[in-house]
Amino acid sequence: MFRYNLIWVVLLGVASLAHAQSKSEGMFDELSRDFGSVPRGQVLTHPFRVVNNTKQPVHIANVRVSCGVCSSARALKTFLQPGEETAIFATMDTNRFINTKTITIFVLFDQPRFEEVRLWVQANSREDVHFSPDSIAFGQVKRGAMPASKITIAFIGGTQTQVLELKSDSNYVQPSMKEVKRPGGGTAYEITAKLRGDTPAGKWYTDIWLTTNNAAMPKLRVPVTVEVEAPLSVNPSTVSLGQVKAGTESDRKVMIRGVRPFRIIGILGTDKQLQVRSTNDESLTVHVLTLTLNPNEPGGLTRRITVQTDMKTGGEIAFDAQAQVVP
Repeated sequence: MFRYNLIWVVLLGVASLAHAQSKSEGMFDELSRDFGSVPRGQVLTHPFRVVNNTKQPVHIANVRVSCGVCSSARALKTFLQPGEETAIFATMDTNRFINTKTITIFVLFDQPRFEEVRLWVQANSREDVHFSPDSIAFGQVKRGAMPASKITIAFIGGTQTQVLELKSDSNYVQPSMKEVKRPGGGTAYEITAKLRGDTPAGKWYTDIWLTTNNAAMPKLRVPVTVEVEAPLSVNPSTVSLGQVKAGTESDRKVMIRGVRPFRIIGILGTDKQLQVRSTNDESLTVHVLTLTLNPNEPGGLTRRITVQTDMKTGGEIAFDAQAQVVP
């Protein structure tokens, strides 16, 4: 009887451990990243997003990789309160290996319990393909614009590699291709990526994937960087007034900048203690606001200020004001 009880306890322990590990893995959006085939020499990066979706604080104690020569990984933030997020930033140096390499990333948690999550990244480092330039980067683009950017991919060697299909991970990036002549023989393709006019503001990354007839590199990855300028920007995004004595007045300046001239038609979030006023009613690309704090009681003071403009798209922007009021 003791023997069977012992087996039952062991099985329960294994089941509990598996359940705990699945909880930790559940904080990750993904557990793997395959970069496909890439020209040797590229440095590949990928952030594994981690969100603390538990009700307890989480601490990442250590991050290590199975190959320290050709890869690295680190946590951008190691302590997470419930609802907070970070990323495990992984890097592969394809100059350090040839053909396919798989790296395991070990992420150790020590709060609320000791658990380890294993991630992996993989790439096929090739010497028979060349990118010019190394990636597609649009630079800073105004919202609503539809720019195009190009890259040439050349296949080196005796095999006549052909691109059969190309596809973008993002619907906002529309790729096309044409075969071009290459001095000295071999095949080459000019890949053109065009942004849609409704591409959202912000800086983000995506990939274009090429499917080939070459079994040694069936899929090629072309990294794409997109940076669409927001219609409005604010500086600073958080106004910190520090310690302010109750009954005294403090002023700060806030700058609102637009991609084209605009008028301010409303300011929300003010009250008797915190006032925000615009210097003029004209249509300008830059407006300077004056924030005036006149607190009447001690304690922490936080306000979310929303500025409304006459821009039809993206016409609102918000910033925070913070102060510690002392007697």
